[in-house]
Amino acid sequence: MKQVVQVLRDGKISIEDVPIPALSDKFILVKNSCSVISAGTEKSKVDMGNKNLIQKAKARPDLVKQVLRKLRDEGVRKTFQTVSSRLDSPSPLGYSCAGTVVAVGGLVEGLQPGDRVACGGAGYANHADYVAIPKNLAVKIPCDLSDEEASFATVGSIALQGLRLAEPKLGETFLVIGLGLIGQLSVQLLRSNGCKVLAIDLDSKLVELAEEYGAFGIYPGSNLEKLCRDLTENQGVDGVLVCAGSNSNQPIELCGRVTREKGRVVVVGAVKMDIPREDYFKKEINVVISRSYGPGRYDSSYEEGGHDYPYGYVRFTEQRNMKSFLDLVSTGNVNVKSLISHRFDVDRAEEAYDLIAGRKTDPYLAIMLNYNPDAVASKKVTTPRRMASIDKIGLSFYGGGNYSTATLLPLVQSTSCSHLVGIVTASGRTAESVSRQFGFDFCSSNFSDLLGDNTDAVVITTRHNTHADSVVQALNRGKHVYVEKPLALSIDDLSEVHSSYGKAKSSLMVGFNRRFAPFTIELIRHFQHIKSPLVVNIRVNAGEVSSDHWIQDPSVGGGRVIGEGCHFIDMASAIIGAVPVSVSAFATENDSCPAITNDNVTINLRFANGGIANIIYCSSGAESIPKEYIEVFGGGLGAIIDDFKELRLFSSTEGGKTIRHRTQDKGQRNMVNAWLDSLRSGKSCIDYHMLISCSIATIMSIESIICGAIMQVDSSILED
Repeated sequence: MKQVVQVLRDGKISIEDVPIPALSDKFILVKNSCSVISAGTEKSKVDMGNKNLIQKAKARPDLVKQVLRKLRDEGVRKTFQTVSSRLDSPSPLGYSCAGTVVAVGGLVEGLQPGDRVACGGAGYANHADYVAIPKNLAVKIPCDLSDEEASFATVGSIALQGLRLAEPKLGETFLVIGLGLIGQLSVQLLRSNGCKVLAIDLDSKLVELAEEYGAFGIYPGSNLEKLCRDLTENQGVDGVLVCAGSNSNQPIELCGRVTREKGRVVVVGAVKMDIPREDYFKKEINVVISRSYGPGRYDSSYEEGGHDYPYGYVRFTEQRNMKSFLDLVSTGNVNVKSLISHRFDVDRAEEAYDLIAGRKTDPYLAIMLNYNPDAVASKKVTTPRRMASIDKIGLSFYGGGNYSTATLLPLVQSTSCSHLVGIVTASGRTAESVSRQFGFDFCSSNFSDLLGDNTDAVVITTRHNTHADSVVQALNRGKHVYVEKPLALSIDDLSEVHSSYGKAKSSLMVGFNRRFAPFTIELIRHFQHIKSPLVVNIRVNAGEVSSDHWIQDPSVGGGRVIGEGCHFIDMASAIIGAVPVSVSAFATENDSCPAITNDNVTINLRFANGGIANIIYCSSGAESIPKEYIEVFGGGLGAIIDDFKELRLFSSTEGGKTIRHRTQDKGQRNMVNAWLDSLRSGKSCIDYHMLISCSIATIMSIESIICGAIMQVDSSILED
């Protein structure tokens, strides 16, 4: 299928042939007939792409700080790979479209194939032949509306949400600043609500259009403040909708001067917001920033998880705003057809964006993209590649996120023993980009495509809830498997993996890289002749992760203890040289989250050879404290790893020996090389019994927090 994308590095817009996106349980697959280019929102992305790297850095100082932190911790090469991957990854464009449902997920109700729907959401309702849409971001199209009219649903919801926050009352007077697409829709919505509307823009033609919709037009050069006083009996307007996009603070300053006492200012567009205290304080003006389409936006449990808000408490969500807007269009209260200035077939999308970028001088407002009704719904795209040598290991990747593209794939490419066969991601766009960047034979959105004869081993780097099932499928097809941690989120899933591994003739590897770090290897060597059990203490200053991050969703990420804590349980096992046999854990009291997502915990482990370990995993510490600190004691010896930048070795007869690295090395390169060597030699680089025992211990640590008891770690539990 065809999709419109932009590469951030140079801002180039292109139409790519990519696999259709994968369909999940709470999504629908829609064949687009048309989509609207939102000139304001999408122009900001185009403008950002056209900036040079210095200008991009000035525009996003928050990202610069992240880069500098990564540079300090991980060095120039790793940081360069990560930043390059981000800059070269294509970004989807578009967020408001309409089409026909071609497939529905198993948990979707009320929609079926053949329904016409309007769709919304950046990252979902993109400019593409096919889109996968969360069920809460799609609404049926009224029978009397065309798909073109319905494709305005999301854009219209932005304007509608601004109005809802402004709470306009019949007979009030409102000023709309900025008469682009959102501004024109706001004018119509205010008029249909029985309000007097004043409308201003720097473009006289846009002011004329607003007048056609019933507004009192204020042209460039007019005395706005006087007009507002004259038209409101010297009181000032009841409210202002700021729909402009500007780096100037002038719109906000203007609002303070023209708004009445206790009036309302709602910021819908992207403007500077240095609010002048005097006017706003004296008049007690209420200022609100409108959050896009409405309640539910930026809430992953609503958008991706499909959980709706109670109707009685949240009357108008994103989805209900979309439906309300379509109803207004259907009844003739809003006219969107007259806003369409251009129509392009998707093949000519670059011409459409030339208008937005200013490379063409035609006036524009709503730009419509139309799609080929005969577009092929292929999930797999094959591109001629280099021929693979028969003695190379055929690797396929399931998942193309940042860790894959910035870490694993560059490391795999640096070896000469493998050949990249296929790449699958839920987003066909990402799969195509990674395929082109690293030279895979094909890209797809269908995992089963990876399990063909050319694939010897599958690398799984998707979200945690997909790991166990993907491992099982790959093992059942005779493929070697590398899976990023964790191996599974539950004992039941581990049982499935264990059963498949027992029947398979292929190997299983989990991405526990820290055991392969040079400092870890040196530390283990330091204790190699010690016969007495070791004592290990690991402190992890993990830092805070937002509660709405996917890793904190129990059903998707499983929480940070399962998602990342397993790293340190495995590291303790590697250092002590035995499998864990019991675990007890405690978490801070926190009634606001379940035990599985509590990320302030201590985990105590006992191992088969008598060794013990204590892991403190904390998210509430100071950022200035290094993340990882490991202490090991035993047989008169000691060792400390400080954030994988410094290793100190101690003995009873000599002073401490210190080894320092300028940047962190957490073992990823050694791990990849060891795994590829194991595939050639047939000898596992991590013993399977240790892999499965550490995975059991990780899950049982959550059980211990819940039950308040010591839990036994016994692999026989997987065979019950």
